[in-house]
Amino acid sequence: MNFLKYFTFGSKDMGIDLGTANILITLKGKGIVLKEPSVVAIDKKTGDIKATGHEAKEMLGRTPETIKAVRPMKDGVIADFTATCLMLKNMFKKVCTRYNVGKPRVVVGVPSGITEVEERAVEETILQAGAKEVFLIEEPMAAAIGAGINVGEPSGSMIIDIGGGTTEVAVISLGGIVVSNSLRIAGDELDEDIIEYIKKHENLAIGETTAEAIKIEIGCALPLMTDTPMEIRGRDLVTGLPRNVTIKSSQIMEAIQESISKIVNTVKQTLENTPPELAADLVEKGVYLAGGGALIQNLDKLLSQEINMPVIIAEEPLDCVVNGTGKTVEELEKLKNALINGRKRH
Repeated sequence: MNFLKYFTFGSKDMGIDLGTANILITLKGKGIVLKEPSVVAIDKKTGDIKATGHEAKEMLGRTPETIKAVRPMKDGVIADFTATCLMLKNMFKKVCTRYNVGKPRVVVGVPSGITEVEERAVEETILQAGAKEVFLIEEPMAAAIGAGINVGEPSGSMIIDIGGGTTEVAVISLGGIVVSNSLRIAGDELDEDIIEYIKKHENLAIGETTAEAIKIEIGCALPLMTDTPMEIRGRDLVTGLPRNVTIKSSQIMEAIQESISKIVNTVKQTLENTPPELAADLVEKGVYLAGGGALIQNLDKLLSQEINMPVIIAEEPLDCVVNGTGKTVEELEKLKNALINGRKRH
């Protein structure tokens, strides 16, 4: 197959990150062209899409009985299969129309827990939406490629990808995953921890959006230089009226401590199962941290202390998976062994 001949028309290549929290799409020569929440609103009677992405997210918890707004991806896997396919097809077509793309080759980053039936359906969905050919790649592999790791070399590399629904930890060598672990504790779970903590200690009910804002602003895995305060508003659980409280970073560290410990233990468990030669490479090269969770303050320092290795936060950690799918679609021949269905097609 003459890939060079095809890549003259490289602007038609597309990479997709099918994430629990967000869907991102990259186009060769354009970079990331779509970044929207993984939410879809569907008319219950007709099955038609009412909205996707940001517009659909605003409808969560506010729809009439005839419309359902859902997050079809849950804990890193496809929970509502039909809704996922409708959402994916809608966003794919949106990009193709906006950028005048016809019959692209597509690499899709999918959760590592995806079943063979789901794999085929994701492929089929993208093909039906107008793709020429579809390749699937596991998210930790895509994240490693997006983080700039040379996945094809014989030495070992480790990626910790803390997304919305799952934390994926993988050791990669020679273009394949040697050891991996997937934990259903990640960004969404940390938000839940914060909601529960504030309910219990402040008698205040807050929503997911507020919890996420707290996590981003003052969330930390080790104490900060100053115990940073943040004023938040919620509903008083006694009076039912709105109330403001000030919380501190030390409280949020306490709130998320248990979940962070589980993530650290998963990393340790993966290292325990890593062959000695590859483990020696990791001590020398360090471990890469990607995904939204990489932005939690001092998490890299905590991990480094616990595993006694350097921990490097990847550049643009939120975009590692989609950037990895973009790089893969540009170098399909070189990276075909990294694809779930690469060997079937060549």
